[in-house]
Amino acid sequence: MEMIDEVIRSKRKSIAIIVERDGKVIVRAPVKTPERLILAFVISKKAWISEKKLFALSLPQVKKRSFANGESLPLFGKQLPLRVSTLPGSKKVIFQNDIFYLANKETDPVTHFEKWYKKKAQTYFQERVPQLAAVYGLQYEKIRLSSARTRWGSCSFRGTLSFNWKLIMAPIPVIEYVIIHELTHLKIKNHSKKFWDDVERKMPDYKQRRDWLKKNGRQLSLDGDQ
Repeated sequence: MEMIDEVIRSKRKSIAIIVERDGKVIVRAPVKTPERLILAFVISKKAWISEKKLFALSLPQVKKRSFANGESLPLFGKQLPLRVSTLPGSKKVIFQNDIFYLANKETDPVTHFEKWYKKKAQTYFQERVPQLAAVYGLQYEKIRLSSARTRWGSCSFRGTLSFNWKLIMAPIPVIEYVIIHELTHLKIKNHSKKFWDDVERKMPDYKQRRDWLKKNGRQLSLDGDQ
């Protein structure tokens, strides 16, 4: 199927199309869906797919990091300096006074920084999500971190909220938009007008925050492979 890069079949009830940030088109479909129906669905969405691909490919490319002294790393929307130096004990990464420190001669900085960011994200979401949920009288099952390539957050049928750990690199207003988005899904499972009206009621400027994420989401990366 020429327009499709990958088809993923699972125990879902409907066909969905995802255009990744590199322009790759992925189709998710129920296990027994015939290829002709998948293709017909994709053709019916041809204009939408083209628009999404053009937008994705127009975004600036993410440069690979070298983790050299003097580079910067993002945290809560700010670019903070990186210093490479000797660290105490067996520590690989330290964050102090808004400065990241990386142990010199470290050969796998991505792994160690990812571990640091995930811990920071876990702490943030475990604190902030309950606060926002309480404001709107909403209850969820639990919070988990995600490493999904194409989704910033999700809400399961049972009320588990998942958030991409890379969101911790974004400005706080943008992170809170994703939290509000997923909290709203606790009661409205789709993206109907009712859903977006409810999001807007909670966060009147949600469109600006969402647009920031669409335009800058690829920059929220450690290794440039977003």
